[in-house]
Amino acid sequence: MAASRNETVRRLVAGAPVSRNVVQRFVAGETTADAVGVVRGLGLPVTLDYLGEDATDEAQAERTVQAYLELLDALHAAGLAERSEVSVKLSAVGQALDGSLALTNASRICAAAEQCGTTVTLDMEDHTTTDSTLQVLHELRRTWPWVGAVLQTYLHRTLDDCRQLAGPGSRVRLVKGAYAEPAEVAIQDPHEVDLNYVRCLNVLLAGEGYPMFATHDPRLIEIIGERARWYDKTDFEYQMLYGVRPQEQVRLGARIYVPYGEQWYGYLMRRLAERPANVTFFLRSLVSRS
Repeated sequence: MAASRNETVRRLVAGAPVSRNVVQRFVAGETTADAVGVVRGLGLPVTLDYLGEDATDEAQAERTVQAYLELLDALHAAGLAERSEVSVKLSAVGQALDGSLALTNASRICAAAEQCGTTVTLDMEDHTTTDSTLQVLHELRRTWPWVGAVLQTYLHRTLDDCRQLAGPGSRVRLVKGAYAEPAEVAIQDPHEVDLNYVRCLNVLLAGEGYPMFATHDPRLIEIIGERARWYDKTDFEYQMLYGVRPQEQVRLGARIYVPYGEQWYGYLMRRLAERPANVTFFLRSLVSRS
């Protein structure tokens, strides 16, 4: 985490050949044009994340909103909006400053997405923001019922949240969760997190919503397919990170989570810091594309 804020380390990492390979593999670039180019080349449905979180002032939050508005316009102009949506972190649009500011800014992005013929999903962050994020989701869905939610199966509360959000038309992305959380709120045993993922996916598949299963775990992918057949559910999708198991992405027809923006360095460092096992995961992914 210290490295993510150190400019000297950033320059060293950014300049290293291996680092450039990592960045190009897992981040779509720094600009809107870079992101649109990646979307065009992938040929798969995507959800785009403009990198940056924890806005410290209204001007920073506004820059994030403008980046999303520019992205949505560019996707529409390129004829790519139909298979693209955007993922928004509320902390990047003012959540820590003022809940009403985050709602207002998220509403602006949703209105633009609607005009472009696409959708928005609210990313979930650490557990201290879960209630606030779900409250904003509830307010947004009054106008845009298609706004997606993200639920993290390492949180003790998530099975109940799945039951609340499994109603008609509700779009829910299910993830394991990547933030370092205390045992009071989060399951610590990875196997138990997986078991809770299965419990939650059963609730979502049995419901009337639209589940979006974000995982690279081969065993969970197999279970999702088996349970979907059991529930006779075809209205769902897989989601995977840009650059991770691309052959499997194509096989599944998965929606690809595509991060882009100038804050790529902090994004990569934080992902590695949240779970040290990610270091091995990213390095292994560089030599294995299956």
